[in-house]
Order: sequence, then C-alpha cells, then structure tokens
Amino acid sequence: MESTVNLNIPLTINELAVILRKQLPQQDRIALANLLQEDDISVEQLKIEIRQAVKEINLVKKGKLTARPVQDLLDEL
Repeated sequence: MESTVNLNIPLTINELAVILRKQLPQQDRIALANLLQEDDISVEQLKIEIRQAVKEINLVKKGKLTARPVQDLLDEL
C-alpha cells in the first residue's frame, strides 16, 4: 500500500503527528513509532535532521521540490 503526504506549509512536530495519524494506517504508524524508538540518534543529530526536513518542506511550499510518498520516507528510517 502506498500513502502520500503532500506538505505545502511549515509544520510543527505536533502538526506533523496529526497529519500522520490521519493519513497513515495504524500498522504503518506502529512501524514508524518502532523505528523511531529503536534509533539511537543524538539530540544534536535529531535537530540537524529536523532542520533539514523544515528546509525541504519550505522548498515544497515554494514549488522547488516535489513531495515524496510516505513509504519513501519510512524506508529511509
């Protein structure tokens, strides 16, 4: 199953969580939560990755980047 999230506005983590809850099936949400919990990422690395995600969201908003399917994002995790 393929799910797509098209983001065209900057989001907070809470707003992103709401979108994912609405658009991802429960099984995919559980898989994502498990992946996030297993990852031994430092706070600094997490900040870097969140900043990069925000930059990408802003590029999508400006039409300079195309949003990717959620499955691609999950595969990266």
